[in-house]
Amino acid sequence: MASQVLIPSGISGTNQAKWLMTKTKKIPVPTIERLARYSRPLEDLSGSGDVVISSVRLAELCGVTSPQVRKDLAYFGEFGTRGVGYNVEDLLKEIKKILATDQEWTLCIVGIGNLGNALVENENFRKRGYNFLAAFDSDPKKVGHTLSCGLTIEPSRNMAQLIQKLHIEIGIIATPPFDAQKVTNLLTDSGIKAILNFAPIQVRVPEGCLVENVDFTVSLENIVYHLRDISKKGLF
Repeated sequence: MASQVLIPSGISGTNQAKWLMTKTKKIPVPTIERLARYSRPLEDLSGSGDVVISSVRLAELCGVTSPQVRKDLAYFGEFGTRGVGYNVEDLLKEIKKILATDQEWTLCIVGIGNLGNALVENENFRKRGYNFLAAFDSDPKKVGHTLSCGLTIEPSRNMAQLIQKLHIEIGIIATPPFDAQKVTNLLTDSGIKAILNFAPIQVRVPEGCLVENVDFTVSLENIVYHLRDISKKGLF
């Protein structure tokens, strides 16, 4: 006998179909990444007065194909009108719901060097609802310094106390690689369940914790690989 999927109370009608689809289908990671890309031009169009956008136009703005746009959105239900396109405001609202960017998230950052400072001062985080509530560093020369965003750099020993007091949900690591795993352990021991790691090393997390390792050199290696191929073919 097939097991039954229990739908949470408050979800009804077409929303039930969307909820069931997202829960019973495994959504490919590249699809989630592309949804984030789709939201960028939609935000710009939303502020410019454009009401409708076609899949062709959205694909052009995001550097993908229109069938790919339609396929990605189809994982989550029916959007738009055939032959007309998508309502910009409605589609943006739905994508934000899917990505959980329709709510605010609390962050802390560990490692206030050049990269860490650039991240915590980046206005795009605040605009998208990602709020840095604490900054940590182990360097006594940096501790106590107030950043231009208003945060005061705290010593790493205060991490657990402040994370719990401020109900911080996401930790960002911008430390040298040799410190990254130690910092990861401190964050997870403090109750953090999601980590974005910019240190050029793969960190290990306990079961139940999410981690995204961001290594800029991997992106550069991808670029130079294709650059070499283009050069060999004499395309420039």
